[in-house]
Amino acid sequence: MTGVAEALFQVPPFPGAKPVAIVRPGPAPRPVDGATAATFVAAVRRERVGGTYWGAEDSWGRFDGGGTLRFERDDPQALLAAMAGCGVACDGAFAALSGGREALHDLVAAHLLSPVLWLDPFTGAPASPLDIIALMGRWRRLIEGNRAIGAAFGFAAWKQDTVAALLWPGDAPTPFAPPLRSRLDALPSNAAVAVWKARVPAPFLAQLEASGRPVVEVEDGFIRSIGLGADCVPPLSIVLDDLAAHYDPNRPSRLERLLAEGEPDAAMLARAAALAQRIAASGISKYGASKRRGIALPRPGGNRRHVLVVGQVEDDRSVLLGGCGLASNHELLRRVRVRCPDAHIIYRPHPDVEAGHRKGHVPPSAALEIADGIDPGSAISDLIAMVDEVHVLTSLAGFEALLHGKAVVTHGVPFYAGWGLTKDLGPVPARRGRARSIEQLTAAVLLEYPRYLDPVTGLPCDAELLILRLGAGVQRKNTALVALRKGIGVLNRFFARVRDKV
Repeated sequence: MTGVAEALFQVPPFPGAKPVAIVRPGPAPRPVDGATAATFVAAVRRERVGGTYWGAEDSWGRFDGGGTLRFERDDPQALLAAMAGCGVACDGAFAALSGGREALHDLVAAHLLSPVLWLDPFTGAPASPLDIIALMGRWRRLIEGNRAIGAAFGFAAWKQDTVAALLWPGDAPTPFAPPLRSRLDALPSNAAVAVWKARVPAPFLAQLEASGRPVVEVEDGFIRSIGLGADCVPPLSIVLDDLAAHYDPNRPSRLERLLAEGEPDAAMLARAAALAQRIAASGISKYGASKRRGIALPRPGGNRRHVLVVGQVEDDRSVLLGGCGLASNHELLRRVRVRCPDAHIIYRPHPDVEAGHRKGHVPPSAALEIADGIDPGSAISDLIAMVDEVHVLTSLAGFEALLHGKAVVTHGVPFYAGWGLTKDLGPVPARRGRARSIEQLTAAVLLEYPRYLDPVTGLPCDAELLILRLGAGVQRKNTALVALRKGIGVLNRFFARVRDKV
């Protein structure tokens, strides 16, 4: 029987994903000892994968009762049941399963390891069977976690293309729904809802809060895409938080709890250190990657201390919740100049504002009364690499600057403030009073908290793979819609320039 592995181990049919294989017949059988087979069996049992483990017909539901299960002749499910710890009765190729542990290990070696080549679903390259089983386990936990969500409100159609796989419950379509009271009332009373709060009407939010049902806030991830969300480029990562938005310092979020209570192990810290180094070296940021390939920007101020001030969208929720009353990019610039009277200050407008889509425009003449220069065009990672210090309100650029080893001053209370890595001018909550290393911060923020999607296969992936794809220039977008949004932005910028001259 050459198709047992193919029958038992498949990639879940995530919405929008390309069909890929993770096993195929190898070029020639190879020897596999009993200890290797036993380790494989233990991994399968621990991760509860194999068969249609992602859906309502989950094979493992049959196995939980234990006892002895009878199967038809040569049914691959008999092998899976035995790996789960059940007694098995059948005829044919798997009749030997009744012989105990050694017989199971022999059959696993003969059907799942010796003649089989295991493949990385993202690259197609040969991979360790244990690594693939661990990946399938992560997929299972993702899918099972999504089953508590009865509806997902506030997700624009252009976002659903990539978010669907990350919120898929496995046995039904991803539950996107319009923000209507009727849709909310139709849900079971214990069903949670996922919501993109900035994209639903205020009355609906009030109804949602009054309902008392569990709410999971969804936002863009910290490594997002090549291109702007304001231009309708869909996100390749999201974060979910059932406690609070990660940028709201008024309440402890799931991310804050990870930082306050988490203890990543040595392997996780090593991953985090390597990831931070890769991000800094490749120039990856939230919305793209540097094109300079290691060529540093010139320092226009010569030997003076260079300070980067990062503008934001002034009515963004992170500014309104974490800005401590400061919501003006012009005022932020003024405060930095007071603190840094002799520095060469460079102002970086927010790309959504510069693209003409959002609030926060500072007329160039007003900005240059305070700053020494304005740079809207260079990659933010290149600017961070060139300067000595970065000042932010709540911008993610402050976190990215920490990855580059730069000094960071926060004027508001972003999620990365209060952990001993930044100079904080805002009122950081006392509950954050724990020193964290950059590796611990990176582990929580980029490895444990977000969800990522591979733009090539459409499968949920890890942060390292997405960094690799973005560094290679891979992206997913609706070309026509992005072009339309960019055209609207051009018109908005034109009218902004007209207002600046009036």
